[in-house]
Amino acid sequence: MSSNENDQAEAAGEQQQFEIQKIYIKDISLEVPHTPQVYVQKWEPEMNVQINTGARPIENEPGLYETVLSITVTAKNQGENAFLVEIEQAGVFYINGFSEQDMGPMLGSFCPNILFPYAREAISDLVSHGGFPQVLLAPVNFDALYAEHQKQQASATEAEPETTH
Repeated sequence: MSSNENDQAEAAGEQQQFEIQKIYIKDISLEVPHTPQVYVQKWEPEMNVQINTGARPIENEPGLYETVLSITVTAKNQGENAFLVEIEQAGVFYINGFSEQDMGPMLGSFCPNILFPYAREAISDLVSHGGFPQVLLAPVNFDALYAEHQKQQASATEAEPETTH
């Protein structure tokens, strides 16, 4: 928010509010398709990590939003899938007094930054319980991911042909 927008919000009696209401695992799974052979092979995995975020307002609950961080980790060993982990780490956040322009970064970057350590721990624990060495995901720059997503959306909008009715 610009200082002018902040002044206007304060003059209107609005204060920016952000509260974590609940953090939870919405969905989680581990698949190990080639047991027990996968455990006796030399362990030289190739890891692939995919990350997506999504957010939505909670119906009939003003100011409440659910943000979901989806992470998929696929490990291949000697050309075969060793394991596949999928998690949807979610949170309910109370967000009020922010401009519409600020809501995108709040839901697309700030909230996923809060959720990531929980997802990282759950993935590490699940992989370890599956009989594999611990997987510690590297930190993620959600600010950069959000900016890249915005840039891609802007490019896609510019590339769309104009239609006349």
